[in-house]
Amino acid sequence: MTEVVADRTPPILHGPSDKEKKYDRQLRLWAASGQKALEDAHILLLNSGSGTVGTETLKNLVLPGIGKFTIADDATVTEADLGVNFFLDKDCLGKSRSESCVKLLQELNPDVQGDWFPHNKDETLEQLLDGSRKFTLILCTLPIEPKTLALVQKYSEEHKTPLISIHSAGFYSYFRIHLPGTFPIVDTHPDSTATQDLRLLTPWPELSEFATEITKDIGEQSAHDHGHIPYLAILLYYLSEWKDSHDGSLPSTYKDKKAFRDLVAASTRTDIPEGGEENFEEAVAAVLKAISPPTLSSSVKEVFDYEPTEVEAASSFWVIADAIKQFHAKHGALPLPGSVPDMKAQSTVYIKLQNIYKAKARKDVAEVLEIVRAHPSGKAIENSEVEIFCKNAAFIKLIRGTKSSPVNLQELASKEFENDENAELTMMPLSLLPIYLSLNATSYVPLGTSSDIVATISKDIPDAKSNSRLLKVTEEVARSSGGELHNISSLTGGMVAQEVIKIITKQYIPIDNTCIFDGVTSRTQILRI
Repeated sequence: MTEVVADRTPPILHGPSDKEKKYDRQLRLWAASGQKALEDAHILLLNSGSGTVGTETLKNLVLPGIGKFTIADDATVTEADLGVNFFLDKDCLGKSRSESCVKLLQELNPDVQGDWFPHNKDETLEQLLDGSRKFTLILCTLPIEPKTLALVQKYSEEHKTPLISIHSAGFYSYFRIHLPGTFPIVDTHPDSTATQDLRLLTPWPELSEFATEITKDIGEQSAHDHGHIPYLAILLYYLSEWKDSHDGSLPSTYKDKKAFRDLVAASTRTDIPEGGEENFEEAVAAVLKAISPPTLSSSVKEVFDYEPTEVEAASSFWVIADAIKQFHAKHGALPLPGSVPDMKAQSTVYIKLQNIYKAKARKDVAEVLEIVRAHPSGKAIENSEVEIFCKNAAFIKLIRGTKSSPVNLQELASKEFENDENAELTMMPLSLLPIYLSLNATSYVPLGTSSDIVATISKDIPDAKSNSRLLKVTEEVARSSGGELHNISSLTGGMVAQEVIKIITKQYIPIDNTCIFDGVTSRTQILRI
């Protein structure tokens, strides 16, 4: 009897989910972990003044799928609002501005929850900020009442909540980020070429064995084999040759590296139809960058030198950072990232090389994880978090809050104005600090003459009235009378939303700490104020 063997049903291939299709492009920027952080976030917007820049910021957060937002705004919609706010229409006249904006913003993305405040006239801002509701980040638009601003700042400090103040008037705008204490970032997304750490000067046994094996009888190899030796192995082979002829020393000076590069270049076969070998060209091009001892960047040194508070020391970032510091003290290098650049090589050889680097990276992660687990607060830390930290260890960044490192405004102004005097000689653009000073002077009162604005600025900068550019800016701010231009507020809202996403996802590096925009010259400047 003939046995009939039925073919096995192939496994069902699952395509991307609806959410993955919807957010495909942004997932490539901040991955699923970043998207989850966005979806878990709750943003509070304290809207005042014209309110346009606040809703424009929320627009750019609703579209990528922020979890929830609340607009606190006790104003009612007027005719003036309809001219500058695209999230209001004639049907909104006389109604709550916060409720009207929430409903139209939610139409952009049904997955996002929206709420408004107050729901009735008896509710106060103190009730909203009583601690029963936790906000991931707070946005406040200026001008704002001093009492309200003080209340928000108090909440921000007590709950360690990032606060961003935004001011847009006429052709000018600025926003300022207030981060609580220190703000560490692990996944800074450096350029891919910067993350390559090949350790050619200190190869581990497996890498040395690989290079020795593939370069065996290098002079007798066929043209095909010789032309497909990975450039890492080529460099390791000639480094060994260099050490033998230089009493065991490696090329350290620029002169030595140039001579080493010439040595590698001279070994290229030219008696072949192609006239040269691509792998040797890659090796020659990589000499100056690859033949250099690993060094700690200033940002990593800052993390290692920082002494966290007792509360901070128990957080996962500082537990892992301390483990990485111990690892570096022991080995003189950070954990290996494990990535290998693309290069001319046979597929099987390249995969083998990749596996060697990945195995070393896993070994380093395991050692760091062992140190982390020995810490009293390290047992609950996920393995994946340690792995990501090790991969990005060379590019971690610590941003200090304004209070932990205050800036003297008068000294900053003197420096900026002095640079302006030499702008023609240095070919540098003029400072935008006058815009910040003028808008900041109207943070509580939108209306005022140029003289009033200068008088307010003079309280911090006594010689303000002697700066002609500052006087011109104050005149423009006075002329705008706190009114917003939609295109300026829309652009500013986009920039603010970008920084909000960086802070919430803890990816990329937020600005430090004030961004000023000049709509007249279409120029921005970032200053720490």
